[in-house]
Amino acid sequence: MVIVTVSARGERDGCLVGFSTQCSIDPLRFLVCLSTNNRTTELAGFADSLVVHMLHDHANDRALARRFGEETGHDVDKLEGCDWEIGPDDAPVLSQCDWFWGRIAERITLGDHVGFVLDVVEGNAPRTREPYLDFVAVRHLDAGNPP
Repeated sequence: MVIVTVSARGERDGCLVGFSTQCSIDPLRFLVCLSTNNRTTELAGFADSLVVHMLHDHANDRALARRFGEETGHDVDKLEGCDWEIGPDDAPVLSQCDWFWGRIAERITLGDHVGFVLDVVEGNAPRTREPYLDFVAVRHLDAGNPP
């Protein structure tokens, strides 16, 4: 599971994402698929880049998954109360998370999701040896933007 954050039109948001994968080695590209119901997807439509945060299987990251998965940016500021700083292209970078930043190379309509192909530019990942948070650990969450 990952959290994607974005900054566009003077607003910032983020959402929990279950569909993501590396999709090219050279150039290094990563695909994140955002639900068309998410406020994050709306903002990403105007953005040049996204930040992807890799979640690990421990309490802090589970709490972030809950916040960014069960809340909706249409109703609340999900970043309020979170520890974060301004990153590339003014996008939020969540503290304590491994992350990378990529420029949006392509947008692909995929049914009820939009795929964002990212050209990976930079990041910081000191926790790569820790187990990642997977779907099984968060499947009980109630989506902030139900289908």
